[in-house]
Amino acid sequence: MEFEASQIQILDLETRLQSLRDRIDKACVNNQVEKLISAMESLKAVERQESELQSNINARRAELEADITELNGKLAAGDTSCNSLSDHLSESLEKLDLAKMELAARLREIVLVKRQLGEVPSHSELIQYERRFSELYAHIQEKHCQTQKYYATYNALLEIKELMLKETSLLNSISSQFQDAIISTAGRMKLIDSMEKIAKGSQQKLEKVQVGLREEQKTCDVTRERHAAAIAEQRRCHSLLKAFQEQCAKNERLRSQSSV
Repeated sequence: MEFEASQIQILDLETRLQSLRDRIDKACVNNQVEKLISAMESLKAVERQESELQSNINARRAELEADITELNGKLAAGDTSCNSLSDHLSESLEKLDLAKMELAARLREIVLVKRQLGEVPSHSELIQYERRFSELYAHIQEKHCQTQKYYATYNALLEIKELMLKETSLLNSISSQFQDAIISTAGRMKLIDSMEKIAKGSQQKLEKVQVGLREEQKTCDVTRERHAAAIAEQRRCHSLLKAFQEQCAKNERLRSQSSV
């Protein structure tokens, strides 16, 4: 009875494993293909070992039943070699227990493979994870762009404020010293030198701003190149994904045709 119960359990496990195979085949999980192949190979090896063990157990069971029948016949005929019969019966029972232990070990291996297959996320779960990560990435990129925009606006306004303060200070200085400077020749020369220094400082400031502008232009060009490369990579990945999905669909059709 225990052996028949084990057979029923094995058939149930095989049915559930086949259901898992169908589920995995329909999922087309691209980033878990290698893990699935390894698990399926392990499962096939276990199934082959289980089939061989099942054949051995059936043959051994037939032998043991024949021995038991023979022993019962000898006992019914009044054979006096009871000790030899008892030893033979004990040996047969030990072999039967050993076969049951081997069968239990194979069942544990099947359960382990089943757990490994169950740990692989389904196609719908992977799609949901991908959607959530895409939404999170888009939200982070939006916040990052807003932060960069605010920092750039703040820096520009701060620089404009500094330039306006310098301009106001310069105009106030010229206004307060102009009347006294034009009275004498030395005052006029001093005013001219002061204006030349102001013009030189303004020119240096302009050159500095131009250097910063050129650096920003280089950064913009590099960003555009990276964006173009990213778009090309996205298109390549999209084409590869489309080809992979087509191959999965083709493989599914071939499986369905071969199973008919």
